[in-house]
Order: sequence, then C-alpha cells, then structure tokens
Amino acid sequence: MTERLAYDGVKRGCDLALALVGIVLSAPIQAVVAVLVAVNLGRPVIFAQPRPGLGGKVFMLYKFRTMKPIDAANNVVADDERLTKFGRMLRSTSLDELPALVNVIRGDMSIVGPRPLLVAYLERYNAKQARRHEVRPGITGLAQVSGRNAISWDERFSLDVEYVDNRSLRLDASIVARTVTTVFKREGISAADSATMTEFLGNDEEPSP
Repeated sequence: MTERLAYDGVKRGCDLALALVGIVLSAPIQAVVAVLVAVNLGRPVIFAQPRPGLGGKVFMLYKFRTMKPIDAANNVVADDERLTKFGRMLRSTSLDELPALVNVIRGDMSIVGPRPLLVAYLERYNAKQARRHEVRPGITGLAQVSGRNAISWDERFSLDVEYVDNRSLRLDASIVARTVTTVFKREGISAADSATMTEFLGNDEEPSP
C-alpha cells in the first residue's frame, strides 16, 4: 500500500511536469492545428465531451475536432461519413489529443492509463471491466500500444485491467516509448469494420478471474 501511494504521488508529479512542458512545446503546433481544423471542419475547433474518469467521476474531455458535424438533413450521420481525410490524419498522428494535456493538468487524466470511454458504457461494464476506473484515464495506455482501435473490446479491457494491476513508473515509461513508435507507424487507428471503434454493447457474463 505504501509503495502504491508513493507511486501515485510520483506519477502525479510527473504528469504535471510533462503536461506543462508539453503544452509549452506544442503551443505553436496546436495553434496551426486549430486554424486547420477551423478551415477544414469549421467551428468550434475543440471537441468537448463528458467522459468517466477515476472512480467513474465524469469530467469534460478536450480534443481537436476530427469529424464534420452530424447533418441528418443530408444523411451525414455515421462516423465513416463524418470522418474526413484531414480528420483521419489528425487521429493517426494523435495531434487531436494535444488539448487533453489540459485535462492532465486539471487532474482529470494522466499521461498513461486506460483511455476514457463514453459515459453510456458505465452501466454496461461487468465488475472486472469496471476496474479500469480504479486509476485515472490516460492520453495513452497499454491497449493503445497493443493495437489501438483494431483490437476487440475484450482484449482492450483485459489490457486495461492488466495495467491497473501492474502499474509502475517503469511500465509507464515503456508505454510512452511504445506510443511514439505506434504513432509513427500509424497502426490500429480504426476497427476492421468501422471508421473508429465499434460501440461497446456490454457483456452479461462475468469473465474468469
């Protein structure tokens, strides 16, 4: 318990330091991306959506927009219709994630942890899957460097719980290093049959311990 508390304290300090440096260094890039988003996708340039964090507490996640708005009148509703070539580029390079550094500073998120998913999924998790909320969600995580959106929900949740059970500064550093490689390779951006990630519909059965 003492070691875990020490880890949590050191990790929070590292998160603050990395997020502050990241915001300063990425400020010119974010300014350019904001202009390009406004030109290609319109305003607002920031996508804000409630997501569950530590303990399931809901916070507002910030990202750059990557999709055109829903236009039911013209039947532009599905993700694959709204996600443009420009938006795909932002996602594949993870540039859309830069505003989430503000969430790290606010304490909503960590640099490394399970990705924050939709609030609607909270009631669909079984007990084991819900353990992903025992830690702060991350900008990157073990599932993101193990296939991103191309892996199944079961695999994703298994990796999330694996991270919760084995989290350490060494593992965090390894995930950050692997994230750089994953971004450069641009792998796993979409699910096999979807422009993004298919919806998680729940799992009635409790997985084996």
